[in-house]
Amino acid sequence: MELYYQILIGILIVFAVFDLVVGVGNDAVNFLNSAIGSKSASFWAIMAVASLGILVGATFASGMMEVAKKGIFDPSQFYFSEVMIIFVAVMITDIILLDTFNTLGLPTSTTVSIVFELLGGAVAIAFIKIMNSDQEYSRLAEFINTEKVLLIISGILLSVVLSFGLGSLVQWISRLIFSFKFEKSIKYGGSLFGGISITAITFFLLIKGVKGASFMTDDVKDYIHTHSFTIILGSFAFWTIFLQLFHWLFKLNILKFTVLTGTFALAMAFAGNDLVNFIGVPLAGVDAYNEFAANGMNESVPMVGLNNHVVTPTMFLLLAGLVMVLTLWFSKKAKKVTATSLNLSSQNENTEQFGSSAISRSIVRGTLKLGNSIDSILPDRARRFIEKRFEQSAQSLQKTGASFDMIRATVNLLVASVLIAIGTSFKLPLSTTYVTFMVAMGTSFADGAWGRESAVYRITGVLTVISGWFLTAFIAFAVCAIVAILISIGGAYVIGIFLLIIFYAAIKSFFTNSKKAKVKELEDAKFLENSNLDIKTRCEYNVTNTLTEVSELLQITLDSLCKEDRRMLRASNKRIVELNLEVKEFKDKLSSTLKQMNMITVETGHFYVQIIDYLREAAHCLTYINTPAFEHVNNNHKPLHVQQILELEELKTKLANLISTVINEITERNYSKLGMIIESQAEIIELIGNTRKKQIKRIKKSEVNTRNGMLYMSLLHELKTVSLYIINILKSHRDFINAGIAEHEEKL
Repeated sequence: MELYYQILIGILIVFAVFDLVVGVGNDAVNFLNSAIGSKSASFWAIMAVASLGILVGATFASGMMEVAKKGIFDPSQFYFSEVMIIFVAVMITDIILLDTFNTLGLPTSTTVSIVFELLGGAVAIAFIKIMNSDQEYSRLAEFINTEKVLLIISGILLSVVLSFGLGSLVQWISRLIFSFKFEKSIKYGGSLFGGISITAITFFLLIKGVKGASFMTDDVKDYIHTHSFTIILGSFAFWTIFLQLFHWLFKLNILKFTVLTGTFALAMAFAGNDLVNFIGVPLAGVDAYNEFAANGMNESVPMVGLNNHVVTPTMFLLLAGLVMVLTLWFSKKAKKVTATSLNLSSQNENTEQFGSSAISRSIVRGTLKLGNSIDSILPDRARRFIEKRFEQSAQSLQKTGASFDMIRATVNLLVASVLIAIGTSFKLPLSTTYVTFMVAMGTSFADGAWGRESAVYRITGVLTVISGWFLTAFIAFAVCAIVAILISIGGAYVIGIFLLIIFYAAIKSFFTNSKKAKVKELEDAKFLENSNLDIKTRCEYNVTNTLTEVSELLQITLDSLCKEDRRMLRASNKRIVELNLEVKEFKDKLSSTLKQMNMITVETGHFYVQIIDYLREAAHCLTYINTPAFEHVNNNHKPLHVQQILELEELKTKLANLISTVINEITERNYSKLGMIIESQAEIIELIGNTRKKQIKRIKKSEVNTRNGMLYMSLLHELKTVSLYIINILKSHRDFINAGIAEHEEKL
């Protein structure tokens, strides 16, 4: 039995490492988004600052470890064997949930997951204990720290509202002071703004967060507590003078320095608050085992000792912090920062990730009415002053590629780190995901990023993410309760089965993600090669890739129809849908692309719009060819006539040659073969006309039925349309390139 529990402890420790890796991969966005979104420094500099913050913050997490041991349930009500079932069930559920949510791409929170998993596991085992002892179910409240649980849950919910509200308020005041054109005002008020921001962060991280620091002695804590006001005043004076002097002497960018300092603070707050999510349960398991060993290996001894305060060794915390740092640097998931919060908070016009909903439309209408009411009350002078301070200039952001400016990045980091530090000081495991996301939404709302053109979509996105949070809590509770019940019934056998499931899922996920990552890496590499090139080269890249895909999918669809290959038709349909979405994205980004054409005339931009329109129509033609073809085969209608198959084969070959020639002309930017290409197109159109006449004869002779006639006539029409759009694309691209050359020569 002793060996069995030692193995369980080993499993918990392995799970802790795995949780650290997965957790940081998921949550890195929480403390990296503001710095990366504002382009405040290079990626490597941001990562280095965040890494240092994680290492320091890990040493502040000792006090939070108590939450896993006694924050959710009363360990004195459970035996060692029961506590171990809860802890193992929690870790198994946590890993399964994280993997499932990551695979589905659903938003999740490691904090909410661990809290509700502990609650679900404890409730399940408590029910079993009560049921086996024939006691009243009303005793359930004795097993659960109801007051603490309600405090944690209310703290998490309150943090969502506070994060959005405080983020909005602080950002509105900051923008009112500095406006969007803050370059001049920041020279004089920047040091004051930075001094206040860094002082606030210092206060809450050092004075409030010092309670949980494992390396702090009681004397040091008492000194800091006694001299809090002096430390605050000294910190404000030091940072304000330091920032102003360095700005004068060394041209220090105050906002960049403040953003990097805030990134350090938020990474530190993240480690101090969220480390319990990853290693809290395994460490609680180790403490439970020590208690078990101290009581003569008696597994039926109540775990009263877990109620005692035990300081987690600093070495354990540093090792955990080191694993987090290594994950931050080497995990592909951590490097690929999620675009959701950046998209929803971007000051630029983006392709919105979410649609609209009745709720979001109602919220927007209500807000507009409220805004109009406030405007009617405000004096004209005050209203004009506010409007002037909030006049936006997105061109500067477009030049740098930033999603928002560093004023907003500073507020994001300031408010989020302060709120998380407050929660940590009160030993409330706030969700860093919730706090950072809602602060970012609040600041973007105050900045006017949710304009009338995007508000309904972004509100829908926020509501979608929030609903995902509630879903996380419910699933975590239910799944962990089920796992705990199964383990209590089946013991080691059930644990073994779950380990096999986790092992299989991990291997499958690794190879699946590796395959997807390689494909994505190749696509990204192609994109990155062209992203820094001029608009003409990028246009050429998009056109040639789209035409290549059109040609390939056209061949596959016609071949599959002739062979009655339903599976290939279905597969090609998926690719056609993806192609249409890609081309639609070109169309959706048309406005931002045209804005980047600062040196291009209206005439040249007109030709670019034509190219995108023709590409979209060519992609639509594939849908109109594939959909009826799939329906024909899927409904088991009669196959095509032998003569029809031969006719389609000839048309398919000629179209493939036409598209290939057009691609070569576009790539080489040599349009000398345009006449020959137009002749080839005329031959195809003539061939389609003759083929249509043959089909009419077959219909008259009743050689084909009505469904065959409808399908074949539709295919011929779409093939003719494709050939027309292909030539139009070539002509528009020629005019686009030539107009650009003429414009350049005029300037010379």
